[in-house]
Amino acid sequence: MTEKRIEGGSYKPLSKESIERIHETAMRVFEEVGIEVNSKEALDLFKHTDAQVNEDSCRVMIPRDTIMDLVNKAPSEVTLYARDRKHNIVLGGTSVHAGTGGTALNVIDRKNGHKRVATLNDLKEFAKLVDDLENIHIFMLPVYPTDVPVEKVDVNRFFAGLDNTSKHIMGGVYTLEGIEQVIKMAEFIVGTKRRLRERPIISMVTCSISPFKIDSLYGDMLVAIAKTGIPAVCPAEPLCGATSPVTLAGTLVVQVVDSLAGVIISQLANPGTPVIYGSVASSTDLRDMKYITGSVEMGLLNAAGAQMAQFYKLPFYATGGMTDSNAIDAQCGYESSITTLLCALAGANFIHDAAGLMEFALTMSYEKLVIDNEILGMTMRAVRGIEVNDETLAFDALREAGPGGHFVASRHTRTYMRREHYAPTLSNRKSREKWEKQGSKDIFQKAKGRVEQILDKPGYSLPAYVRSRVLTEIPGIM
Repeated sequence: MTEKRIEGGSYKPLSKESIERIHETAMRVFEEVGIEVNSKEALDLFKHTDAQVNEDSCRVMIPRDTIMDLVNKAPSEVTLYARDRKHNIVLGGTSVHAGTGGTALNVIDRKNGHKRVATLNDLKEFAKLVDDLENIHIFMLPVYPTDVPVEKVDVNRFFAGLDNTSKHIMGGVYTLEGIEQVIKMAEFIVGTKRRLRERPIISMVTCSISPFKIDSLYGDMLVAIAKTGIPAVCPAEPLCGATSPVTLAGTLVVQVVDSLAGVIISQLANPGTPVIYGSVASSTDLRDMKYITGSVEMGLLNAAGAQMAQFYKLPFYATGGMTDSNAIDAQCGYESSITTLLCALAGANFIHDAAGLMEFALTMSYEKLVIDNEILGMTMRAVRGIEVNDETLAFDALREAGPGGHFVASRHTRTYMRREHYAPTLSNRKSREKWEKQGSKDIFQKAKGRVEQILDKPGYSLPAYVRSRVLTEIPGIM
């Protein structure tokens, strides 16, 4: 069972001609500039293709026909499975989903409101929140637990997710050993190695270095993940004026090359393995070289990235929903909303970072996570658009009401009132008098209350026998 797909694609910042020109320029980069592949595992794979490989410089020049042949081997849709089948989602085409993300180092403490370093317990609580929030479809591990030894981070991050939400778990990985441990743990949870390959409940993220560089460790990890058949995400993070040209078109060229580099390496390692093309492209504050997360240009870049993914017929991992604000304020709301909405309307398959992140993606907020769930609910309603058919045109209801009539008590209203209009869970729609009588709570206070309400009740956990086996057989889980 999978959820009903909501299709975007109505917003197109790129014309057909622009898409073709970006593609053509990207192909020229592969052929005339090349990419630097510092992973021996990945570099060896290119030696069996038509690519020109310079082992001294690690530079690889790849013909466009080879690029496109490898891109065409990648699946056009990737299903991200969940422990609870109702949360299975299919990435591809113009379907739209959203989730957390980031690997932030800090959180805003939900009890005292002060910023502090993130812990493993925060990760568990964020997973529990996401399990209850209906508009967040994927739990991408959003913080780095600073209280866990480095060599144990991978397995503890993924276990915190798997043990606290029944939704799909996606996350970055840091060591080859961690990849092996996490996959072994997931195999225990689903029952067998074969079942995990058939229904992967986890996916892993590796990144290129913009511009045009594959890191030694991340290249090795991408090859290792691809060989297992677990879905791999290959995002790139070009920053306008810093690691890519200051123009959006030039940055899109870098993003296409860097992300396609990951896609083709995955297909060289294991043809047909599920891979997700991705973008974390954004602006740079050229005054102090900060990574900007709340700019409208970030929304434009990632919306255009969705069009490029559709051109290549690849599932797309986009970035939106963050803010550069240090507080849950108006800036936080409008920055998060604009970038999320642009990505969603363009048909970005998975908008990551779309819930909870603030302060240039350095910090997670419990309250913002809940507020973003509301933003995502409204966004998905906008993506769904307006359904026009005999029933929604409501001619019979119009005829029954006649001139000067009303529709408050009509059967048509009762039938469509809940499915046609999004019902917010936090927004205030009371008169000022009622609002004041109920304590004059603002959106932050209401979000804080919902956080506490969710965390105070029992949540999802792995079955006891499964949990016991994992804790017994996988070393290092805390």
